[in-house]
Amino acid sequence: MIPFLLWYILSTLIGWLAFPLLYRLLAPLADRGYGLARAAGLLSWGYLFWIGTSLGWSQNDAGGALLAILLLACLSLGIFIFSDGKGPAAPWPERLCRALGEVLAWAKLRVRLLALSEALFLLPFAFLALTRAANPDLVGTEKPMELAFINAILRAPSFPPPDPWLSGYAISYYYFGYVIAALLARLSGIGGSMAHNFMTALTFGLAAQASHALLFNLLSLRSNLPRHVLHRWALLAPLFLLLLSNWEGVLEVFHRAGLFWVDAPGAFNFWLWLDLPDLNQPPLQPLGWIPTRFWWWWRASRVVQDYTLQGARLEIIDEFPWFSFLLADLHPHVLNIPYTLLGIGVALGLYLNPQRRQNFPWISWPFFFFVALLLGGLAFLNTWDVLIIALLLTLAFFLSSLRAEGGHGGLHLERSLLLLLSWGMAAILLYLPFLLGFSSQARGILPNLLNPTRGAHLWIMFGPLFVPLLLYLWRTRPSFTASSSLWAFGWMGSLSLFLAFSLFSWGLALLIAFVSPVLAQQFLAAQGVTEPGMLVRAVLMRRLDHGFGALTLLFLLALSLMPLRKHHGDPSASEPGEDHAQGFFALLSTLGLLWILIPDFFYLGDQFGWRINTVFKFYYQAWVFLSLAAACAVAVGGLEKRFSRLSRGLMILALLAGLVYPVLSWWDRTGGFTSFRSLTLEDFHRLERFQPQEAAAIRFLQRAPFGVVAEAVGGSYTEYGRVATYTGLPDVLNWPGHEIQWRGDATPQGTRQDDLRRLYETPSWQEAQRILEKYHVRYVYVGSLERIAYRVNLEKFEHHLRPVFQQEGVIVYAVY
Repeated sequence: MIPFLLWYILSTLIGWLAFPLLYRLLAPLADRGYGLARAAGLLSWGYLFWIGTSLGWSQNDAGGALLAILLLACLSLGIFIFSDGKGPAAPWPERLCRALGEVLAWAKLRVRLLALSEALFLLPFAFLALTRAANPDLVGTEKPMELAFINAILRAPSFPPPDPWLSGYAISYYYFGYVIAALLARLSGIGGSMAHNFMTALTFGLAAQASHALLFNLLSLRSNLPRHVLHRWALLAPLFLLLLSNWEGVLEVFHRAGLFWVDAPGAFNFWLWLDLPDLNQPPLQPLGWIPTRFWWWWRASRVVQDYTLQGARLEIIDEFPWFSFLLADLHPHVLNIPYTLLGIGVALGLYLNPQRRQNFPWISWPFFFFVALLLGGLAFLNTWDVLIIALLLTLAFFLSSLRAEGGHGGLHLERSLLLLLSWGMAAILLYLPFLLGFSSQARGILPNLLNPTRGAHLWIMFGPLFVPLLLYLWRTRPSFTASSSLWAFGWMGSLSLFLAFSLFSWGLALLIAFVSPVLAQQFLAAQGVTEPGMLVRAVLMRRLDHGFGALTLLFLLALSLMPLRKHHGDPSASEPGEDHAQGFFALLSTLGLLWILIPDFFYLGDQFGWRINTVFKFYYQAWVFLSLAAACAVAVGGLEKRFSRLSRGLMILALLAGLVYPVLSWWDRTGGFTSFRSLTLEDFHRLERFQPQEAAAIRFLQRAPFGVVAEAVGGSYTEYGRVATYTGLPDVLNWPGHEIQWRGDATPQGTRQDDLRRLYETPSWQEAQRILEKYHVRYVYVGSLERIAYRVNLEKFEHHLRPVFQQEGVIVYAVY
């Protein structure tokens, strides 16, 4: 309970320190950025600590963390005081008092609403902390990797932090979220394994508060209803973003009950047509209503199916937020959700045209540098996500300039692109220490010719969001007879995007074939064809067969583009508030749909060789954007009574179907809370319970001086590397497959795997000594996994090394 309170108090303090900054920068928002302040504060605090430690100005300790808090307070208050727009006439103490009086007077009028915003952070934070307490284990999937990063950052003598599984190298990954987690862990006095679970819960709370604030600010633009009414409708945002799930859950229920399963030969079988793994098998007997297959809820993250021309299935990841929090992998795409929402909030503030200047950068300098800090931070948190937020910010500036000043669009587009370029350059400079040490497996943009997402799978994945969006957009569509130009713009725009993507993907394929005929032949051979003509015919048939998904996206895109044209081509067509709200809603829905469409034509080349990661990252961001747009559609439609009885019925069915999965999966994952006595957020208790001697050795190394550890090497998603994972001390090597993903190839690993085998197995001390010296090993660990992986020869260690820990077969030798 005490760590929970400490994390709440720390995050609240950081949010309060950042709020004066947002109060000025996001002045056009109804809540002045209060609901985004925690995310902004943690981002700024994390940056100040990281850059200070990276440049040697501060230490990686509690003093460095407190110094960063002090710097955040000074910067926030400085901008708050001197950006009041009232000139430099008064001395700064007087201006401080006046500014504080202003914000206190603003807060007094909104005490109930600010309390609701706090509750919308605290309650989701507590809910997910309780959920994690029922199953706090950090084993399997990516959890050991994330824990290893947190502990490596906590133990790092300096920055950049060492790679926990490749000694002598720094972490080559977007690790900023783990820096923030380590900061909170250090000041709250808890270890990395508990911090991992707390950070998952904190991220859930941050996302709930920020999404609610965004929808409240949008609704405030177009409604004069009391604030408490708008706040209630704004609760739809965290519901749609964090709890609503795809329709795979309701399909699991139908399949478990045996519905639509037909065994008759030649008869149509819905499940075979749908072709989802596990669900294309006969239902388990006896039939029931509750799924009982082990980890049945995992299938919801693997709905989209790709195939080679030979019919081989290619795994595709299509996670969504509730699945991520249920699984509790603290991966960058999860950590970044609150900061993506912060980016959307900043874009909304920019769209509402704050502090316009006549000269470059056309916005206030504090706003300019905060955006640069945000964009760089997004790249450092999860590099994929910076693309959509950068595009949103650029379009927001372009449309606000066009609406405010009118004139030729070319000038505004030129300014927007120049501003984007300037933001990018500033962000690169701000985060240069990270970028200089970052390497990637990315191998360029490649064309996706064969595998557009099948329409049925697309609707299972996004149906709960598509239905309210479609109903609202259709209900608010302009009359065709009165606004034929808007219809033409919408359809021409969506068709032009589709055609441009098609031509560009084929052009890219031809370029690859022209530049590298060998690569082209390898691609053809992998698809089971011998000539390009066969591939073209196959691609055309595949595109036609999967055309329903493309038609869905084209139709929704056309309807989303119409409001953009209406509210920026003719601002007098609506009230200013409605204009702003509807225009930004159209931006969110258009970009969300575009992010679904892009992987149908392109993917980022990596070691997997297909679009597994591109769909994963793009669909995840699309869910964030479309969940906000869908929540806004339902709220506006409800406030303005735009939906017919039939529309309301369809929407309720769609949403209830999307809530089946979170209810059933939560109960399954928590085990129904069968034992409240065992609730804990400390994963290390599991190790102490099942492997007490290993836990004791790790506890010893957690207090030992920093140094490289030799332990057994094992594959990804296993318990190998557990010493480095729990202590933060770097291994010579572990999880080599992940290291290849992070660095692009196996070159940095060299002969480490073979050297470690020889280290444990050779009877020669001289050979072992050369290996120890080569990798600067300080500790040799011998435990259960070492004895399983190698034929351990202990004699050489016993004669030449000093055992500093020994208990029931687990030995730690000190080299020096």
